[in-house]
Parts: sequence; structure tokens; C-alpha cells
Amino acid sequence: MKSQDDSQATGKGGGFFKVLMGGALILVVLGALTMLQRRSEYRTLAEETETLAIQTVGVIHASPESGQEDLVLPGTMEAFVEAPIYARTNGYLKKWYHDIGSRVQKGDLLADIDTPEVDQQLSQARADLSTAQANAHLSEITSSRYAELLKTDGVSKQEVDNAAGDLAAKRAIVQSAEANVRRLEEMKSFQHIYAPFSGVITRRNVDIGMLINAGNGGTTQQLFFLAQTSPLRVFVHVPEIYANNTRAGLGAHLELTQYPGRRFEGKVVRTAEAIDAATRTLNTEVDVPNRDGALLPGGYAQVHLEVKVTGTRLQVPVNALLFRSEGLRAVVVDANHKIHLRQITVGRDYGTTLEVLQGLDQNDWLVLNPADSLEEGQEVRVKEIAMNAASGRGQQGAPAQGSKKQ
Repeated sequence: MKSQDDSQATGKGGGFFKVLMGGALILVVLGALTMLQRRSEYRTLAEETETLAIQTVGVIHASPESGQEDLVLPGTMEAFVEAPIYARTNGYLKKWYHDIGSRVQKGDLLADIDTPEVDQQLSQARADLSTAQANAHLSEITSSRYAELLKTDGVSKQEVDNAAGDLAAKRAIVQSAEANVRRLEEMKSFQHIYAPFSGVITRRNVDIGMLINAGNGGTTQQLFFLAQTSPLRVFVHVPEIYANNTRAGLGAHLELTQYPGRRFEGKVVRTAEAIDAATRTLNTEVDVPNRDGALLPGGYAQVHLEVKVTGTRLQVPVNALLFRSEGLRAVVVDANHKIHLRQITVGRDYGTTLEVLQGLDQNDWLVLNPADSLEEGQEVRVKEIAMNAASGRGQQGAPAQGSKKQ
């Protein structure tokens, strides 16, 4: 019995030991798992902390310029044809028929001038012509009689020659008198002022009863100023850099502040074919139809020239560049998310963007609003910014975000 009891006690003790060992093993395993989990969480936290410590930058592509550039320049509108109207005869203004703003056609009567002095001179000239014609007729009769008398030796040959010479002189006097009459008749016709071409009266400087003097310039007063306003000439001064691409036939349009949203289509018709040495510009004429009279001569307009450009040119926003003591730099991100400071050469300044001539490629990713703290080789995280969606050009995706190697 005793041995049996001992055996049972031994069995109970061995079972308790096994339970105790099993519990200890479980605790060890749980502890190990807890340590592994904490270690994993620590590593994850460390990776996230390290990742967050990397600066995030926004990137864009440099946008290529289109083959056609909209060159905007100030322009001055001028009448296609304009002329001051002066009197060709002396007198007093009898009546005017058109005031400023009146549209007239070629040949329309603008004014009448009363010419009393010319009228009297014409009457005198006609009387002188009648006298000359009478004297010439008498000389012709005398010359004919002398010629008949010479056949019978009634007069000498010298007397016949004298009569013939007198007839020729009297005929010359008649021609001179006729020319004087025609001159005065022409002066008389100038009492009617006609429009030399179709257009609009922009100035009227005389009124009824004013003394009118013939001539132009100096102290002579112009009667009217006439301008043809359709089409209009618009003169612009194109910078020398665009001179080679500015030719007759180039498309153009006008924009005026008083007509928001409206375009006035035109085209380049001629250039000066020479650069102005003082301004380094090319004087260029653009003709624009103006059938409704909306455009006024002497006004200001913004002229858009559709200039064609050759070669590939890039434009970058000014806020994608760094201005440093060593020069202008563009901040580029490579496929490994490393920063590179590129030296660039810029061309034209478009205000919010700059033309880049050297230093960048079309596929380069540029950092937008780069911080001054960025350095060569620095690692960054990238975020693509859709700056050029309107250009219609498919863009290569931003460098892929990969996990940092341990």
C-alpha cells in the first residue's frame, strides 16, 4: 500500500512539474513574440520617422514653346489715307456742306468759295482775248492783201514779210490770251471744294464768311481734314530678335480695352526691311478691316502677331528657379530622387515664365518653389503638380516613390 501511495505521489509531482514547465515555455514564447512585435514596431516607426524627415517637393516639366508664338506689342492706329484739304483759289467761304464726322464719297461737294476777284480777272482776260482775236483777224486780212499786191509789184517783198510777221505775233498774243482765260477759268472752278477720296471728315477749320487764301502750309489755313478709315493701318515696332520671322502675310489681330473679348483680325502687309538703329526695332504695318468704324485713327491697340518660331524652346515658371550668387540655377530631380542644381541660360522674359536656351531638357523634372536649403545630391520625395495640362502635351510620370534601403 505504501509503495502504491508513493507511486501516486510521484505521478502527481511529475504532472505538476510538466504543467509548470509548459507554463514557463508559454511565457517565454509570449515574451519573445512581444519583443519581436515591439522591435518590428520600432523599426517601422524609425522608417516612418526617417521617411518623414525627407523633404517633399512639387515637380513639373518645362513646357516647350509652340511653333507659333503670340507676340503682343503696342500699336498706333492710323487712317489708311488722310489728307488736309486746302483752297486753290482766293475768296470768301460761301457755304460748307459737311461737318466733322460726316462720311463722304469721292467727288462729294464739301464747300463753295465766293471769288469776286477771280471773277473780275476772268472777265478782263476774256475781253483781252477778244481784242487779241480782233487784232489777229485784221493782221490776217492785211497779210493776205499784201500777198496779192506783191504779184503786181504793188508792194515790196519786205512789206509782205512785215505783214506776215505781224500776223504771227498777233496769233501768239491770241494763244497767250486763251491760256490766261483757261487759267482763270480753272481758278474759278476751284471755288468748289470736292472730296479727293471717300472717307470721314475729321476736322473743319473754316466757317461761312471767312477769308480764304490759296496755298498749302505756312500761314494758309486748311479747310478740312479727310481720313479714309477702312481699312486702318496699325504700325508696330517689332524687336530685332523677331525681325527675321516678321514678313508680309503674317497673321495678326488687335485687342482694345474698350472692346473686351473682341478680336479685330488683320495681317502684316509690309515692313521697313531695316532695323531702326535708335530703337533696334523693325517698323511693321498691319492692315485691319474697319467696315463698322469701331476702330478710330490715332487710337492705341494691343497688336498680337502670330510669329513662327524655329527649333525647340523651353519655358519655365520664374518660381522654379533659384537665384544664387554663382548665377541662376534650376533644381532638377533625377530618377533616384536626388537633387541636382543645373546652371541655365535664359532668353526672353515673358513675365511669369522665362525662356530657357541651355541647361534643361524637355523631360527634366523641375522643383517648383525650391527652398534655398536644397543642396546638390540631397534626397527628396516628389509630388507631381499639373502645371502644363493646357499645353495638350502628354507628360512622363514623376519618378516612382521607392522604399528607402536599410
